[in-house]
Formats: sequence, C-alpha cells, structure tokens
Amino acid sequence: MSEPRKKLFLLDALALIYRAHFAFSKNPRINSKGMNTGAALGFTNTLVEVLQKEKPTHIGVAFDSAAKTFRHDNFAEYKANRQAQPEDISLAIPYCKKIVEAFNIPVLILDGYEADDIIGTLACKAEKAGFDVYMMTPDKDYCQLVNEHIFLYKPAFLGNAVEVWDVQKVLEKWEIERVEQVIDILGLQGDAVDNIPGIPGIGEKTAKSLIQKYGSVENLLAHSGELKGKQKENVETYAEQGLMSKELATIHCDVPLPFDPEALHYDGPNEEQLTELFAELEFRQLSQRVLGHTPAAAPAKPAARKGKPADQQQTSLFDLQVSTEVAVAEETAEGIAQPVQNIRNTLHDYYLINTPELRKSLVGYLLQQQEISFDTETTSIDPITARLVGMSFSYLPGEAYYVPVPPDDRQEAQRIIDEFRPVLEHEGIAKIGQNIKYDILVLKNYNLEIAGPVFDTMLAHYLLEPEMRHNMDVLSETYLNYHPVPITDLIGPKGKNQKTMGDLAPEDIKDYACEDADVTLRLKNYFEPLLQEQKLMKLFNEVENPLVQVLADIEKEGITIDANALADFSLQLEGEIRKIEDQIYTLAGEQFNIGSPKQLGEVLFDKLELQGKSKVKKTKTGQHATGEEILSKLAGEHEIVRLILDHRQLTKLKSTYVDTLPQLVCAQDGRVHTSFNQAVTATGRLSSTNPNLQNIPIRTERGREIRKAFVARDSKHLLISADYSQIELRIMADFSGDPTMKEAFRNGLDIHASTASKVFHVPLDMVDSEMRRKAKTINFGIIYGISAFGLAERLNIPRREAADIIEAYFAEFPAVKEYMDNAIQKAREQEYVETLLGRRRYLRDINSRNQNMRGFAERNAINAPIQGTAADIIKIAMINIRDYLKHEKLQTRMILQVHDELLFDAPKDEVEIVTPKIVELMTNALPLSVPMEVGLGVGQNWLEAH
Repeated sequence: MSEPRKKLFLLDALALIYRAHFAFSKNPRINSKGMNTGAALGFTNTLVEVLQKEKPTHIGVAFDSAAKTFRHDNFAEYKANRQAQPEDISLAIPYCKKIVEAFNIPVLILDGYEADDIIGTLACKAEKAGFDVYMMTPDKDYCQLVNEHIFLYKPAFLGNAVEVWDVQKVLEKWEIERVEQVIDILGLQGDAVDNIPGIPGIGEKTAKSLIQKYGSVENLLAHSGELKGKQKENVETYAEQGLMSKELATIHCDVPLPFDPEALHYDGPNEEQLTELFAELEFRQLSQRVLGHTPAAAPAKPAARKGKPADQQQTSLFDLQVSTEVAVAEETAEGIAQPVQNIRNTLHDYYLINTPELRKSLVGYLLQQQEISFDTETTSIDPITARLVGMSFSYLPGEAYYVPVPPDDRQEAQRIIDEFRPVLEHEGIAKIGQNIKYDILVLKNYNLEIAGPVFDTMLAHYLLEPEMRHNMDVLSETYLNYHPVPITDLIGPKGKNQKTMGDLAPEDIKDYACEDADVTLRLKNYFEPLLQEQKLMKLFNEVENPLVQVLADIEKEGITIDANALADFSLQLEGEIRKIEDQIYTLAGEQFNIGSPKQLGEVLFDKLELQGKSKVKKTKTGQHATGEEILSKLAGEHEIVRLILDHRQLTKLKSTYVDTLPQLVCAQDGRVHTSFNQAVTATGRLSSTNPNLQNIPIRTERGREIRKAFVARDSKHLLISADYSQIELRIMADFSGDPTMKEAFRNGLDIHASTASKVFHVPLDMVDSEMRRKAKTINFGIIYGISAFGLAERLNIPRREAADIIEAYFAEFPAVKEYMDNAIQKAREQEYVETLLGRRRYLRDINSRNQNMRGFAERNAINAPIQGTAADIIKIAMINIRDYLKHEKLQTRMILQVHDELLFDAPKDEVEIVTPKIVELMTNALPLSVPMEVGLGVGQNWLEAH
C-alpha cells in the first residue's frame, strides 16, 4: 500500500494582503497608535484559518521582491500603469513577513522573480516529490499550473466559501479543453492591471471562443485569414504583441530555488515571537484564538490626572487605600511589556452591598463625591423594557460596590432605587458611564431622572478616534492593558439557552458589575487629558454629553404608529407589486424569479439582448451585473427595466418598513422606540436602528406615504416638523466666504436658480426647470467633491458638458474653489480636518500615492467639515430646545431627528407657543455669516406636517 501524499500549501502573500486590505477598507482597524492594521489582521486570519482547518504538513509563503523581474526585461512597460501601492499595504508587508517567520514558516522570496513563479517552481518540484500542492491565492492566473496533484485554493471572501479548483473545475470555468490554454486566453485578452497589452478588441469572451476554435495563440495566428473585418486586422497587426503577452502571462517554473521539504515542514509557531507581534499590533482576539491567551502589552503611559483632595482619598466605604496601589501598578515604565491584567491578577476590592445598613452607608459616601462612575445590570439589552437587576458604583480606581435589585419584585426594586435617588438626581455630582444613555433609559423605567453633568467614555473615545470601535472591552484592552470578564462567562454563549442577568445570584454578578464601573472610571481618567490636549472638551461637554439626555428623552417618548393604515398600505402595495410582476412577465415572455440576479440577468442580457454584449458587466462569479446603477442606465432602453426598478422599490418599501414597523411597536405603551447611535458615523451625524428611521425614502410618492403612518399621540395633539433648508450649502457659503452665494442666501433667493443664472449666463427670470435641476445637482455635488464623470452620470449628459458646467461654476464661485483647494492642502499637512467646533475626521490616506485612496480622502477633506458642522448645529438646537421645553414646563415633546429635520408631538394649545421658539432656537444654534432658514409644518401625521 502506497504512503499517503504529504500536503503542501503555498501562499501568494501580496494577493492575500491586498485582498485583506480591501475587505477592511470600509471598516478600518485602527489601533491605539493610529496604525491601520486591517491588512495584517486579514492576512493573519487567513493564515491561521488554513493552519487550523487544513492542517498542512508543509507550508511556505511567497512574497514579490522589490527588484525588477525578467518580465520587465522582456517588456519595459510591464506593470507600468499600476497605481502606487497603498501606504497601509506597504506598512503591512513587513509585519506580515514577521508574522510568517513567527509561525516558523519560511518566507519565499528571490530578486528577479515574482511570487507566482516561485510558487509555480516549488509546486512542480513538490508534486514530483510526492506532495499534493495547494496554491492559496485569489488570482485565477494560477489555473495554468493545475494538474492531478496541484490545486488552486481560493480562500473564503466576503461570504463566499473556500473553493478548491482541480483540473475539471478549471476546464469548466475557462471553457477550455486543456489547462495550458489558460495562458492563451490571458495572452489574447491581456491584463490591464499588469499592463499586459494582449490584442486590441479581444476581451475574455472573445478570447475563449477563439481558443475553443483554434486551440492556441500560435494556431490562431496561423489561421488569421479565416477571421473577418476589424478582428482579422487586429490579430494580424498585433500578432507579435499577442505572443509577447502570452509569454508575460506564463508562470515560469524554473526559478533557481531548491525544494527543501524539511524547511517547509510545519511544526508550530514560535509563541514568544508571536506574542510580541500580536501585542504590538493589538491583535487580542487573534492571540486568544492562536495562543490561548491575550498578549502582554506595553500599556500606554497613563495621562496626568487631577488628584483628589486629601479628604476624598480617605472616603473609601471600607476605609481602604486600594487606589494608591492600583495607581502604582499603572505607573510602570513606558514601553516595558506588562502581563495583561484581569480580575484574577489585579489588586481590587469589590463589595456586595445587600443590606439596608450597607446601602445607607454607601449613599453617604457617594454624596461626598464630585463624580462617580456607575453602571446598571438588567434583564435585557432593550432599555425600554429592561428590568433592573443591580447597580454598581465606583469613585476610587480598584474599588467598587454592587447593589443588587430584585427584578421580579417591582415594589422592593423601586424602594432600593429610591434610596439612591439623592445621589443619582444630585445636580452637583458628575455621572461617569460607558454608553450611559442606556443606564439613563433603564432608570427612567423607575421614574428616576439622572441629573448633573455626565461623562460618557464611549463618546470620549468617539471624539478622539471616530473610526475605531468604542465598546468597553476594546477600550479597556487597548488603553488600560486590562481584559475584563466576558459577559458569556456569566450567562453563557448566544443561543436559546443563554441566561439573563436576572437568572443569576447577586454573588455571581458582583465582580463583573463592579469591574464595569471600575474600568469605566479608569477610562475616564485616561481620556479626559487627551480631550483637553486635543481641544475637544468644549465639544464634549457642551454638545455630545448633553445630547445624551436629549436622545434618552426622545427614545423613551417614542412615536405613535397607525398600524391599520400600514396594513391597508401593505395590501395596496401587494396589489401594485403583483400588477408590475404580470407586466414584467408579459414583456419577458416568461415567468421567472425577479429577485434572482442570475435569472434576471439571463432575461435582460441573453434573451432580450439589452445593451451591446461587449459592454455587459459581470460579477466575479460570472453572473450578469444587475445592480441599480446598471439598470438605471438601461431604463430608457426597454420598458421592462423601468418596471423592474419600480418592483424593487416597492418590495423593499413593503418588507423594510410597511410590514416591519408594526412588529416594532412596544407592547407596554403602543409606541415605536427607535435607538439613536451617537458614536457610529465618522462625520458626527446621528444614525438610528430598530427601526432605522434615517433611511425612510422621501424622494418617491410611495416612499413619502410611509410618513403618513407616523401620527400624533391622540386627537388632542399635532405633529410639528421643523427642517433646516439647504444647511450644508449655507455652511459652504460661510466657510468659503463666497460673496455671490452669501448674497443669494441673505436676500432669500432660490440658491439653485441663482446658481443656474450664473453658470448658464442667463437672467434669473430666464432660468428654466432643466437649468435649475442641473444647478441643484452641481450645488450639492460640489460639497462632495463631485468630478466631471460623476456629474455626467447623475445628469445623464456627456462628460465634456459636465466638465464645462463645473468649470463655469468655479469661474462664477472662485471662493468655493479656493476653499476646496485650501481644505485639501490643510488636510495634507495635518492628516485630519475639523468642523467649526473642532470635531476631527482623520484622513490617513490624504497623502497616499494610490490615486483612488487619495481621491476619496480629498473628497472627505472638503465634505467632512461641512457635514460635521451641520451635525453639530442640529445637535445644539436639540439641546437648546429640550432645555426650553423643560424650563417652561411645556408638554410638547421632541420625538424624532432625521437628517436636518426635528419632529415634535405637541398639545394643540401649545402649537402656537412653541413653533416660533423652535424656529428661533434652530436658526440661532450656531450663528454663521449667512442666515439659517427653517421650514415649519404642522399636521395630524408626519407627511402632513412635513
């Protein structure tokens, strides 16, 4: 019996690093040093995945060298058009090499050769030595090497599972008879990324059909006389180029590298090296997964903090001096790696406060503090319906107290909570919390209103690093080198058998709850000096923290939904959808699944032959692309396309809102309670979830109908809508100082008509609707750094005309162009931009050599200060209006914020009182050099009010 073949994995490092980089591009992983570690993290995850799941006996990782290769000698323009490598990738490559070495895996690299040649060479030698070889890469060019014992291993990506291609799979995918014909197809079609020219006019589909008929590039050239027209002319004219392209696309298997099975044998990682690397990169979860522990780290140097007065140092309930010892433990020399701290190896004193006497004593000590950290434990993550299980308090680092509350005995729970009312409602005691809005909402269920200044550590970090994650465990591990007790240690993993805090005994919750309050206090001490250093305290204390209370009020209040109206609307939509489906089937000549991109693509592009076939776009899986952008361009070509777009819009409207909203009505009060997210968008804008009311469609008649279902609470109330008009354009006018724009706003002119008059050089009264439409698009497009290509796409006009419009715009509004140029230049110098109030948006790619990444950062440099300032303005207005309503003891309630609009539920007899004040407070929230304008409407429902 023959010995089983060994298993060798050869990884194409750069292809995997690029893939990881772009996978994380929309959600970058920025560590505490400001480094984007996404590419290195993704690459390491892929490496770990293959080691753990495939268990290769042998493994190697191939890298490209920086030196030119033999392909450059043959064709000087090889890869000449490739964009500069993104800096984050350049930064990741050395770390990836170190990670590979720390796994005790050889780095395969040789000057003059590319990774694919190295992999090809070793794959061929290993196969002959009795190995099964898996070339791990997303690059299909490697298909040319596949044989009985060499496979292409395509890693999982964005939801697609791992694919292993054998000979049969390659033949099927490429539609060929022999694997080596992959090279002929690549030679004919060329490769724009590597600047392999191929033969002009031949794409993938044509290349396949030609190779299917002639078998090879050489045989095609020998029979070029059988071709016709332009194709014949191109094949004969560019014959030598085609042969050269085939040579450039060929992976060479004669690299002067020895095949050393012993060197490639995998025996496990060097744990010490890997631990150091993971600590430096802050790969905590990965370290736990690979090494079974969180890595040691060099904790960031604790920021200087204000010392407590001597008398407060002595106010421990149990007369202990823990805080001093914790402080000593924290003040280790910077840069010296310390073991990761956790509840088991850190000095702490956590106490269960479970008698009336202990509670009374704790309240006495809490009342002596200027600030306290507190946290709640509950039965649910939904604060509107959650019942309190306990409260934890801390005012000295390393010391905390847990007060259990019986969740099932409402009367006793209320009595215990009331004992702490003097503390929690004390205006002079600052309350520190992590996502403190949740705790505020929970206590509202017990008629307790948190008072006094708040300090939310989640929001503090959001201002410091808006694009990082802000949950407490990440913050604790990153900044305190402390690993908190996971919630799953108490209630178990997610699933139907997971417990709630209400199922546990107070003794089992105590340490977890106390630790939360303790860690939150220590994070506050760490972040406050950083906020001061970056001049963010004013924004933090006057906007973000006060807004917490405003949002808590809005969420608690909720909004009334007319479920009957939605049910009727749902039936109406269902009828319209069925009617559209019948029309689509008639035009298609068959019934098919309209929601299936595959079936839809076959009907539109294969059967109805919409769009020239050479222009048809396909997805990476080979299906026809049928996205909204593609179909919108085809809408004028065939009636069926317009109907499909209508069908999509109506089905989405029905499933996302019409059928879903009634399910979200709270059983306790019959109202919908959305949750506002204050620390999600990098611009400072609020978002909302459950339901997402920011995305309710308003551009179509059917979309606007949804607003009709949001109604006043009863017949004695009305809804008031107050909406900023063109707020971002007004901010642009202020920032740029452009006299023409400022004059238009000051004189109350139609800004879009005014812009059209200037750009198209006609009197204001001669501006027609088409001119105004184009001017409106350019006005809003300029804020987002629109290009001629983008404007041409939006207006469906030639690119030259779009370029002329932009040129005319900048000629008439030169100060706007100057602002944009200055914004980009300033961003290049400091790598961030700021709003009027100092909110920062970091643009780490603003100086990138990669044009696409740099362009994206430049557009953000223009837009982020404008959009962020708009966000700050409406937040200030919300705070001021809430203060006014409370001070005047009015019953009008703010119930919603969507983009630049505020919605109020007001008693009918208060409408005339509050509307002028709402307009005044919104208009003057943050005075600019141009006036703000607020549109106001009143009605029984949101649509009527808006």
